[in-house]
Amino acid sequence: MIYDTLIIGGGLVGAAAAVALKQQNRQVALIEIRPPQTDPELLQEGWDARIYAISPANKALLQSLDSWPSESRIQAVSRMDVHGDHGGRIEFEAAALHAPQLTSIAENRWLLAALWRQIQVLDIPVISQPATAITTDIETATVTLQNGDSLHARLVIGADGANSWVRNQAGINTREDAYGHHGVVANFHCERDHGGTAYQWFKNGEVLAYLPLPDKKISIVWSTSEPDKLTRLSPQELADTVTRQGDGVLGQLSPLSPAFAFNLILRRPHTTVAQRILLMGDAAHTIHPLAGQGVNLGFGDVLEFARISREAKDLGAHQLLKRYAQNRLEPVRTMQLGCDGLFKLFGEQHLPGLPWLRNTGLNIVNDLGVLKNHLIKQAMGLS
Repeated sequence: MIYDTLIIGGGLVGAAAAVALKQQNRQVALIEIRPPQTDPELLQEGWDARIYAISPANKALLQSLDSWPSESRIQAVSRMDVHGDHGGRIEFEAAALHAPQLTSIAENRWLLAALWRQIQVLDIPVISQPATAITTDIETATVTLQNGDSLHARLVIGADGANSWVRNQAGINTREDAYGHHGVVANFHCERDHGGTAYQWFKNGEVLAYLPLPDKKISIVWSTSEPDKLTRLSPQELADTVTRQGDGVLGQLSPLSPAFAFNLILRRPHTTVAQRILLMGDAAHTIHPLAGQGVNLGFGDVLEFARISREAKDLGAHQLLKRYAQNRLEPVRTMQLGCDGLFKLFGEQHLPGLPWLRNTGLNIVNDLGVLKNHLIKQAMGLS
């Protein structure tokens, strides 16, 4: 048979694409060699350090896919409090937008489990054999598996992460700019209730974010050029260090999970489509995590392709893929450049006058309600 699409990569973006296209009655198959755990009882143990800030627009997407996790593991963010390094500050309030929340904090494994339960409900074929080659012609794509089998589709979607094998198979060149930073993540229990507030600090060229979780818990992302100074600490020493860096706003923190670090790289492929091939998620773009928008861009890819392909007879048609690439270019580049520019602005420590300028800028924007609300609406996917 010839599938409408073969999706390689069953993470959040690939799984969402599979469910969204199957809901359109497409013939979809998913290639994923490590399907995730979906049993809610087994998922209850501990808290996942990989968490995401899901925008209202993408929460609506996941709800439309019947794939929104249990609200008991979701924390609504009603306020954001961002501190510069020399007195600058900007605050965002859901109430100012007449919205119930700015974003929702959710754990990777619960989001993934909800999507994969829908994959099971919809009886989407899951192939656990690794793919070894992709060939395409004007009408079809052929994926060869490790066991020698071949699968045929009108379109191959590569949702296989930042080091995408599909992207390499398609011969798509990628510009990679390393930030010289790692993101260090860990979870903590708070002495004081966070009240649904997310915090962020720019200090000494580094960025620390507190992301609220249910039950007086937080997850942190610390962007630093010296990850070892954090990962080599004992759990309590790390908790003390994160407490100090966050100015003690939530009282003393207590460790909940080990810390781990990941390299931060800005990736910009020269294109996100090739003959009968389309890239989504981190395969198509990565950004600095300071705005928490990485997975939202990936879900935006799913939403846009599902929208423009709804009436298409051929999911891999050249004009359809070209339209997808054009439509996603502006929102992705805008977010990449915005995060990159903000990181570099606060990362510069030696230029005279710049600390005053950037912090004054934060305070000015904080006082300009219309501009501030426009910025946060964009991040929420509401404008």
